[in-house]
Amino acid sequence: MQFGIHSLLFRETFLEKDLPLLDKCKRLGFDAVEIIPFDPDGFPAAKVKATAADLGLTINTGYGMPGQYNIISPDPAIRRDGIEFAKRLIDLSNEAGAKILTGLIHCGWGYLTGKMPTADEWQWGVEGMREIAGYAQQTSKLPLGVEACNRFETHFINTAADAVRFVRDIGLSNVKVHLDTFHMIREENDIPAAVRAAGSYVGYVHACENQRGIPGTGMVPWVPFFEALKQIGYDGCVTIESFDPGLESVVKLCCIWRRLADSPEQLATEGLKFVKSVYKQVYLREAVPAN
Repeated sequence: MQFGIHSLLFRETFLEKDLPLLDKCKRLGFDAVEIIPFDPDGFPAAKVKATAADLGLTINTGYGMPGQYNIISPDPAIRRDGIEFAKRLIDLSNEAGAKILTGLIHCGWGYLTGKMPTADEWQWGVEGMREIAGYAQQTSKLPLGVEACNRFETHFINTAADAVRFVRDIGLSNVKVHLDTFHMIREENDIPAAVRAAGSYVGYVHACENQRGIPGTGMVPWVPFFEALKQIGYDGCVTIESFDPGLESVVKLCCIWRRLADSPEQLATEGLKFVKSVYKQVYLREAVPAN
């Protein structure tokens, strides 16, 4: 299993000036970094690939589609723009050597209609993602993750079961379910049961505390969660996702209104230590020393 960290814990952007962050994350003990190329025109994809290769670091990419690229919009022009932009993200991910492109790429982030998902929205999403995933298969076989996200950020895919049904309807092998404990603790009746039901469809995991603080300081049932991951045979990347409240544009989008740790470095290192300890306890059956 690999353990990753989200670049938005440290940087609002990922431009050429941000490349040293990769070395920092490696020195902090991480195997992987998830990057959001918010500025596609300025994203140094080739240099990311080269730097990560030199460091022995895995790159994953993610995105939350803005409204103008919402592939479940009733406006067919917006849906087409979203599909074409997703293809551009695939090209950038390929150039960066990413192992997965994931997140809310299947709908607009923050897009809420005030109603339950409609049959039309479902069909638009399935058709759009099928075209996007087909393009990924043609170019590199890049896996795509469908992240089940809480009801305050989308009305479309809220639970692991929603994501599994969506992935099944798309019907392409490179589309996977992305589970995130921050969202799961808000939406699932039983987190471990949801993991087990998703089974082999799970392709990516975010390990986030319920308040986005240091993993282990909140309410997420970490041992049962990892036990369920082990039961389904998951051995991919587990990425800690949180955000520094000093990054103004990010915290406004993600609603982070207080400090979650003394520093981003503390959140990263203590979170990594905790998540690895649970992994060792569950997967390797190592005893965890008492504090």
